[in-house]
Amino acid sequence: MRAVPLCWLAMRIIAGTYRSRTLAAPPGMSTRPTSDRLRETLFNVLAPRIQGAAFLDLYAGSGAVGLEALSRGAARVAFVERAAAALKVLDGNLARLGIGEGVSVHRKSVSAFLRSVIGPNPRQEKNEVVFLDPPYDEAEEYSIALELLGGTTQTILAPSAVVIAEHRRKSALGERYGSLRRTRLLEQGDAALSFYAVQS
Repeated sequence: MRAVPLCWLAMRIIAGTYRSRTLAAPPGMSTRPTSDRLRETLFNVLAPRIQGAAFLDLYAGSGAVGLEALSRGAARVAFVERAAAALKVLDGNLARLGIGEGVSVHRKSVSAFLRSVIGPNPRQEKNEVVFLDPPYDEAEEYSIALELLGGTTQTILAPSAVVIAEHRRKSALGERYGSLRRTRLLEQGDAALSFYAVQS
């Protein structure tokens, strides 16, 4: 079967202020947007936490997950992405939706971003929700990001924060990463969502 460029796949905001608005996705097959169905599952779980929350979208790609959070009432969303093609699409999606406030885009790798907030004078605000979705085949990115998050809880995560990692169902993640402990695992098709909480 011929691969269809991802920019041809229809994505939409599922609920909230921007409900049913369409989003572009980066061209090619290297970026894998979170499906509408999986995003709906994710936000059904997160519903009690989203209103007024600070949301951190790591490996943001097109920004679909962070934009869904903003549509549903998140106070602010920070996107972290380094790929030029993805950043171009993310910028376009923000412009298409007319979003200029309550968002920030960090144009660097996730590891560089997280290391930048560990320093002695961190300026990063604390986040209530963190979502990460590295390329499935880059398994080391999961451990790097989760270990850094588990070691930066005092500077980047609110005390009651939840960290969610989307991953391949068959690729199990660890139960613990530093101060993060897995509290829930949801599986849907070939994908899975691992939920982590800060454990003191």
